[in-house]
Amino acid sequence: MSDLDLGWAWFETDSASDVHATPNFDRDLANVYARCFSGESGLEVLRHLKSITHSRVLGPGASDALLRHVEGQRQLVAHIISLAEHGRSRGPADDQLPTRNGPKIMENTDD
Repeated sequence: MSDLDLGWAWFETDSASDVHATPNFDRDLANVYARCFSGESGLEVLRHLKSITHSRVLGPGASDALLRHVEGQRQLVAHIISLAEHGRSRGPADDQLPTRNGPKIMENTDD
């Protein structure tokens, strides 16, 4: 049995943050993320997560372990944002997201 048969297929994609590349991607979950982060409070949480991960700069003395840890945090935040944006772009079946075709969730934040 190959690694791909054991559920490691997502690892073979170019980008682990590409939600469409995961074999068991649940499209309803994207709508849940979109609802969770659609209001001002949700956007504030995403801005905070992005500021403490994507905008964090490490100096030249950072250890390999710290670099890997911070990169993992960045990947998780990017995945959350990707799921929320995907859910918004698809639009919910019950129209609970009024701005489903609006701009990307994090496009107007500081990087």
